[in-house]
Amino acid sequence: MDNTDQEVQRRVVNRLRRARGQLDAVIAAVEADSSCRDVVTQLAAVTHALNRAGFVIVASALEECVGRSDDAEGPTVEELEKVFLSLA
Repeated sequence: MDNTDQEVQRRVVNRLRRARGQLDAVIAAVEADSSCRDVVTQLAAVTHALNRAGFVIVASALEECVGRSDDAEGPTVEELEKVFLSLA
C-alpha cells in the first residue's frame, strides 16, 4: 500500500469513526427521549459522514481506473457509475 492509498484509507476510517460517534449520539438521543429535531439533526450528521466516506472510496476507485490503461480486472465505467449513483 503506497502513501496515497494509506492517506485515502486514513480519511475513510476517520469519517467512519465520526459517523460511529454520531450514531452513538443518535441512539443516546432516542434513549433519552430527546426532541425530534435533535434526533433528526444527528441522523443527518451520520448520513453526511457516511456519504462522504463513500464518496472518498468511489473517488479513489475512479482515480485508480483513470490511471490504468487496459486493466481488465478493474471495474467498468458502468459499474463505477452505478456505485457512485447509489450514494447520491
